Amino acid sequence: MKRTHFLLAAAVSAAVLNIAHAAPAAPAAAASAASARFDASNPFAKESALPFNYPAWDKIRNEHFAPAYEEGMRQHALEIEKIANNKAAPTFENTIVAMERSGRMLARVSTAFGTLSGSYTNDTLIALGREMAPKLSQHSDAIRLNAKLYQRIKTLYDKRDSLKLDAESAYLLDRYNNDFERAGAKLSEADKVKLKEYNSKLAALQTQFAQNTLKEANASALVVDTRAELAGMSDKAIDAAALEAKKRGLDGKFVIPVVNTTQQADLSVLTNRDTRAKLLSASMARGSRGGEFDTRQIVLQIAKLRAERAVLLGYPNHAAYNLEEQTAKTTDAVNALLGELATPAVNNARKEAADIQKVIDAEKGGFKAAAHDWAFYSDKVRAQRYAFDAGQLRPYFELNRVLVDGVFFAANKEFGLTFKERKDLPGYNEDVRMFDVFDADGKQLAIFTFDPYARSNKRGGAWANAWVPQSKLLGTKPVIANNLNVTKPAAGEPTLLTYDEVRTTFHEFGHALHGMFSDVQYPRFSGSRVPRDYVEFPSQVNEMWMAWPEVLANYAKHYQTGEPMPKELLDKVQASSQFNEGFRTTEYLAAALLDQAWHQLAPNQIPQDVLAFEAEALKKAGVDFALVPPRYRSTYFSHTFSGGYSAGYYGYLWAEKLDADTVEWFKANGGLTRKNGDHFRKTLLSRGGTLDAMQMYRNFRGKDADIKPLLERRGLTGE
Repeated sequence: MKRTHFLLAAAVSAAVLNIAHAAPAAPAAAASAASARFDASNPFAKESALPFNYPAWDKIRNEHFAPAYEEGMRQHALEIEKIANNKAAPTFENTIVAMERSGRMLARVSTAFGTLSGSYTNDTLIALGREMAPKLSQHSDAIRLNAKLYQRIKTLYDKRDSLKLDAESAYLLDRYNNDFERAGAKLSEADKVKLKEYNSKLAALQTQFAQNTLKEANASALVVDTRAELAGMSDKAIDAAALEAKKRGLDGKFVIPVVNTTQQADLSVLTNRDTRAKLLSASMARGSRGGEFDTRQIVLQIAKLRAERAVLLGYPNHAAYNLEEQTAKTTDAVNALLGELATPAVNNARKEAADIQKVIDAEKGGFKAAAHDWAFYSDKVRAQRYAFDAGQLRPYFELNRVLVDGVFFAANKEFGLTFKERKDLPGYNEDVRMFDVFDADGKQLAIFTFDPYARSNKRGGAWANAWVPQSKLLGTKPVIANNLNVTKPAAGEPTLLTYDEVRTTFHEFGHALHGMFSDVQYPRFSGSRVPRDYVEFPSQVNEMWMAWPEVLANYAKHYQTGEPMPKELLDKVQASSQFNEGFRTTEYLAAALLDQAWHQLAPNQIPQDVLAFEAEALKKAGVDFALVPPRYRSTYFSHTFSGGYSAGYYGYLWAEKLDADTVEWFKANGGLTRKNGDHFRKTLLSRGGTLDAMQMYRNFRGKDADIKPLLERRGLTGE
């Protein structure tokens, strides 16, 4: 499934008090020594003076982070202590609002650190991440397990009906009480000690998994000796592979880096079957080859600790604990959705595999199709059936044109937004672009940043995060970042995107819209701080505009001639929209089912062999089809073992049900119009997490979502 995910700042978003969504946040105790060496000239000492509090990347250095973290923790701990020990009776203002205002410095340093850790890391930051993870966990626990603080929240919650709060404030109080109780506030003191130990160990292990995964990806790059082994790739791509080898001290050889998913883009063009096999094998072996970056023991430890923590908190397993806060609510609901789709998806994939085998046999290949053959031969099936291959599209998808004449154009038509690039703001890397975003009334709404290119020190995938979340309480306006992982071409060459990369660009901007349109009082609810299985919904809706005729005609122009994409080619693209859907759905379901399999285990059910458990889980779920391996294997499944999607990877499909139903609404109501966009913005995009997510959807749609459009989109109706 070529969807991308939203990073709700693994950076720690807005201090610890977005308990449900932020990463753990930092200890009261440890700060005195570092505080003594904290220099007021540290760029994190106060809010950035740049527009919209845009981060001063030109002033931030590695050495600023450790003292700023410690000072941020110290300040935050003092603020929380003052709230908890306030002799005045608890009020909404002196307790809940005071907590929402607290931790500003910690939020600044955490957001900047998370941004660089994901997009532009280095050895110093990697080491600091390992050091800080348990400290941040301890600080988070010191707040959430503070008995006096919880008692103030509980006192307010118990008399909530008499407080005469507005709807957003009432929901905030409900969320705080729920957050603290789910975090263990009602446990005995002995169990709180156990919980702190679990959280600290998990924070360290999850950080280690993320770091090992990045290092293992770099170490797993395919190295070949000759250009002939890379036949099928363009000359420029092969030259880039030679340059990559030279950078690694492998002069005369060729290196193909491995991206985060199981499938690798070059599998679709490599004509040398042996090279294809080696490339996919290198991808699938990540984290299970032995050596310093092996993640198997980390996976087992994380799974066990999560299971034990869930039981301590009163739940049968980690999935049950996590899903309680999602729109799905229960493991039964998730299992039912995934189970319902597994059989028809695999059946479709088997039919697609049979078509691939026919091509191999017609060419007298003399072999049975394997997983490393799928991308290469499915393109041949597509070419036969629809008389085009995916490579014909790329000349029409030049990156800047896709962004400005596609993504921005659609946002203007739908919402009235306009964009102006600016060069005066600093970036952490030369590739980062910045844009002022203006609302339909001409007032500046946000700053948007765009970091499109892959780097060896940038994690895989694509994501969005808020460098500055919107909040009326804090007087902040949004600064929202998008990250992609497009291969950077040689100097002077155009950046030509694949169809999937175009979709990803539209997708991530859907997250950006969610953040930019945020119009909430409290930072706890800003932008995309919504349930994990709902967060992908607005971004998936935004994908619809990539192929909308008016939008496509505006950006899909040949990068050399400026000629529009021929209608017959577009017609073929649209006619083939369900092509390979069995593969796409099966590889996604396999990963989502693996995620649930790991997290629906009780502590005494944790296996000893990661790969054996994985194989058995896929077989039990009916998705053990060798030609379609999971989109992520357990050993490099960053979403679930380090990226905030534990027991939540199903959420892409769950959100797609809402997305597909919403697309039908847009089509039925006239498509890309300001009236439709304004309704979507007013009822949903601007509301952040201020009310129950499914009620928000009903407010927008007028009813619950129908699953039929999703089944039709994925070719699973059986018709």
